[in-house]
Amino acid sequence: MAAGSLDLPVVDLASPDLQSAAEAVRKACVDSGFFYVTNHGIQDELLAAVFAESKKFFELPLEEKMLLHRNSAHRGYTAPYDEKLDASSKFQGDLKESFYIGTVRDVDMQNDPNQWPPEERFPSWKDTMKLFHATALAASKRIISLIALSLDLDAEFFSNIGALDCPSAALRLLHYPGEVNESDNGNYGASAHSDYGMITLLATDGTPGLQICREKDKEDWKDVHHIEGALIVNIGDLLERWTNCIFRSTLHRVVSVGKERYSAAYFLDPNPDLVVQCLESCCCEAYPPRFPPIKAGDYLKERLSATYK
Repeated sequence: MAAGSLDLPVVDLASPDLQSAAEAVRKACVDSGFFYVTNHGIQDELLAAVFAESKKFFELPLEEKMLLHRNSAHRGYTAPYDEKLDASSKFQGDLKESFYIGTVRDVDMQNDPNQWPPEERFPSWKDTMKLFHATALAASKRIISLIALSLDLDAEFFSNIGALDCPSAALRLLHYPGEVNESDNGNYGASAHSDYGMITLLATDGTPGLQICREKDKEDWKDVHHIEGALIVNIGDLLERWTNCIFRSTLHRVVSVGKERYSAAYFLDPNPDLVVQCLESCCCEAYPPRFPPIKAGDYLKERLSATYK
């Protein structure tokens, strides 16, 4: 599956020139919905620990992993073929396996919907994932400030409207197989989809496979390369809706490259009770709102239920 490559903007989150950074973010979000960020504050050592813990879990026998099978809150383990991101795929489901970890709120641990591997075998797992959640949230807030500026809004706009008060956040550990059975020829690690929410931060182990298609009605796939020390950021359907389709939530997929691949995706979505409606800077008389207002939580629930029918 040969594909051309794409040069995506690299945004330095430590840049003192916020206006230039916001302009780069706007160009990326209008053009492809994907960009890289550097100086994001997530240390290499933490990423290495996340990948080490992830690998250790995915190497367990399937029956052990299934003890933590995804619950009704979408936390825990999802086995290969359990998820089908592209409804038109002729295959039962995608090749990947994954593990979802939501926000850990210490004040309410007795009602924590997260599932955790046994502490005696994974003593560092919970602390590692909690730290990643915290640092990824801090990085995401800086990116969202730049997105606000890129939309001619105040840098703290999304915070001020309550989008970041108890936001929905999930870390998804992903493992893609190296060898693929003959019956799976033509299947994907992750079939073509756009993300559902606000923004996604993606860390990869450097193995290729991620591709994007900027035009949803054309099969023109481009490779997204790994840049050492950078995270890949993409916007989701909810932000596309918020911006009246000015910003683009882009189709992407993961193709098999004959080598195992690990990645960690951090999804940040608004407070579930927040009503998402067209931003004033994204509509006018000639370009009226294309979508009715909807609660963020209702929208995401609808999208998730369609994925796991």
